[in-house]
Amino acid sequence: MSPLETLIAAERRRERRLLRRGALLAGLVAAASVLLLGLSGWFITAAAIAGTAGATAALAFNYMLPAAGIRLLAIVRTGARYGERLASHGAAFGALARIRPALFRALAAAPPERALALGTGEATARLVGDVDAVETRFVRLSAPWGVGAALVSGIVLALLGGIGAALATVAWLAALLVAGELLSRRLVDTGREVQRAAGTLRQEFASMADAAAELRCFALEEWAADRIDGAGRALTAAQRRQANAAAWVELLHAGAVGGAAASALLLSVAAGPAIAALAALAAAMTVDAAGPALRAMTDRGRIEEARARLDGVLAAASTEGASAAAAGAAISARPAIVFPGLPAPVPPGARLALVGRSGAGKTTLLETLLGLRTAAAGAARIDGEDVAAIAPESLRRTFAWAPQDASLIAGTVRDNLLLADPQADEATLRRALHDAALDDVVAALDRGLDGWIGENGARLSGGERRRLALARAYCAPAPWLLLDEPSEGLDAATEALVARRLTARFERTGQGLILVSHRPAMTALCDRQFDLETSRAAPLAEIAA
Repeated sequence: MSPLETLIAAERRRERRLLRRGALLAGLVAAASVLLLGLSGWFITAAAIAGTAGATAALAFNYMLPAAGIRLLAIVRTGARYGERLASHGAAFGALARIRPALFRALAAAPPERALALGTGEATARLVGDVDAVETRFVRLSAPWGVGAALVSGIVLALLGGIGAALATVAWLAALLVAGELLSRRLVDTGREVQRAAGTLRQEFASMADAAAELRCFALEEWAADRIDGAGRALTAAQRRQANAAAWVELLHAGAVGGAAASALLLSVAAGPAIAALAALAAAMTVDAAGPALRAMTDRGRIEEARARLDGVLAAASTEGASAAAAGAAISARPAIVFPGLPAPVPPGARLALVGRSGAGKTTLLETLLGLRTAAAGAARIDGEDVAAIAPESLRRTFAWAPQDASLIAGTVRDNLLLADPQADEATLRRALHDAALDDVVAALDRGLDGWIGENGARLSGGERRRLALARAYCAPAPWLLLDEPSEGLDAATEALVARRLTARFERTGQGLILVSHRPAMTALCDRQFDLETSRAAPLAEIAA
């Protein structure tokens, strides 16, 4: 069983009460529909015959009982359909409320290269478009029960017209389902194409939206619109091809409904016009009840493509989880770090500057320490353990990170700080803002810590966004800080203030620092540095001399 199927099976067990209710009500809808149409056909025909037979026959005909039965069946069908929709959609929404977070966790836990390479639009396509296909599957779980109930009801009514009418009804329904199955196989490729095209459109739109400022700066709005329009046209073309193919299934369905009605009518003529009408309409409604099952068949390609895309995410995450479970080397609360080329371990509380030209691998090394990149054996050792053999969770408890291109979530200052430590108290948050020289800026916001900063911190300047990311790293209760160009874009006075407060923070907390920076004011915080190009390590004062 695939990872997604395992997840869906667990949700089906969790939602079995609602799913059972939905199946029962779907069967009730189908049975009531068949009985309603059959009884209506008999009533109209019998009433017409009674009316043409003369006043005596008309007066003797019991209009009240069948009319009351028709009204009752109509009420039952309407109420049952409403209840079935509530139950099936309730089960689907309840399941999706847990499936989406599970998929999000899987995206976050995927191998680093895959997670970092997955664009916002592609992730959205999986969490929205592909999961919608899973929702469709949940909603249609009751379809087979409806077909079964309709078949039983149809056979019972058709038998009033004779065994031939009942057999014809069964034959038409079976032929429709077999033909629909064969025909729907031709729709698999078009369904997959639709799902892929929808994902491409979401990805294209998200990437262009993220680059909106640059596109406007370089007058590329029309080019971006053309890219999005092209992806939209490709999706429309795929949907049109699927609709054209699905139309044949609809035509087959309509033809089977007519064929079943005509066959039942002809085979039950001997039972009289009223019974023949009842059998014909019951047969038609029985075959018509196969509609949801046929639509599920035509959606098979779209659902299979969605499942394959989601399975890729879940399988990658489960592989990573298994690897992490196997790599469970323990490290202490204040570990020492060894880099190849360094003559001695970097002890807890030390401050090391990584230097070298652009592209030498400084940022890559920080991301490797965090477990964001797959570590090669020997890249570093922490407490004597190879970093490649340490679970990512242990690495992330050891290091707090302020990346060079930090992202902020759309929310408040507090929301962004609590990402580092959801349990952090007010004093911790305010101390982190002070240490990042951002406390005055936050105090000036309308609601302070609860001030809204917009999408990716749009209400803040570039330097303020960088300092907020720095404050977020300060909130994490980790023994080591990994800072990647923390003062880039700051003016000299602000940079000096950040450096002074960071020095005071080290003296207060005893945290260690691994720093990537080209700014002398920041590298001066460190007591040693390591050149990744030459593998030369020395005290900072010696190198400066």
